[in-house]
Amino acid sequence: MRRYLIGPCWLCAIKMRFWGAFVWLLVPGLCFAGELISFQGELTQGSLVLGSVEPGYEVSYKGKRLKLASNGHFLVGLGRDSSSIMEVSLVSPAGDMSTHRFGVEKRLYNVQRVDGVPQRTVSPSSIDTARIKRDVRVVKKARDTMYDQTHYLGGFAVPIEGPITGVYGSQRIYNGVPKSPHYGVDYAAPTGTIVRAPAAGVITMAEIDLFYSGGTLIMDHGHRLTSSFLHLSAILVEVGERVERGDPIARVGATGRATGPHLDWRMNWREVRIDPQLVLKALPLE
Repeated sequence: MRRYLIGPCWLCAIKMRFWGAFVWLLVPGLCFAGELISFQGELTQGSLVLGSVEPGYEVSYKGKRLKLASNGHFLVGLGRDSSSIMEVSLVSPAGDMSTHRFGVEKRLYNVQRVDGVPQRTVSPSSIDTARIKRDVRVVKKARDTMYDQTHYLGGFAVPIEGPITGVYGSQRIYNGVPKSPHYGVDYAAPTGTIVRAPAAGVITMAEIDLFYSGGTLIMDHGHRLTSSFLHLSAILVEVGERVERGDPIARVGATGRATGPHLDWRMNWREVRIDPQLVLKALPLE
């Protein structure tokens, strides 16, 4: 885990006036006294970082104001192909604005060939396409719900034990046809194996038969950080239910576009798809 600190200390940042705003440029060094903003987590493509700011400050990312916990914590998710710079803006209690820029490490992604999936899920018909669009709307509605609770601060654990057979970011080729990258981590396990909540949260969607993902469950961990569990054979919870870390929530299956039983665990921050394995590093168990 890495921690980045910025504050009024020349060892860690240089403050410059640019177009009427203050800009902090990161240079090597740490400042532990009087820092304005800090991050923990890897600053790399696909990562989630946990930020912390002094009381009274407002925080914005890409022009959108971020939700702050009572202790000043906030979240930022970096996409699979995020730009090389993460820029966060602060407004002080006095109304002064400052911009903080951090370098984002580029990742290399594998190409994974997956054969034997139902051809219908590779080349969907017009009827299936209409169903897919409906599924997308249902998922979007579940992810658009905003919960003020900060369940994510309690940390994350893996939802299931098993061999990892697919990783985040890999370019997928299904039955020889290139498709979108894979945005989750796959755990191989027998059908019926219990899936447990990786962290506390509220269930926002429970659908047993989506076109691509089959049995699908979504839970919100607070501040638009969500987990999705795909290809399930059974769902053990209901929409609106509050669950704690480790609670049984579903059973492994092979529904939707799958070649065998496994759990596909995915995570989003707002609309940004992030790597669950990096979330485990950014938000470890307390």
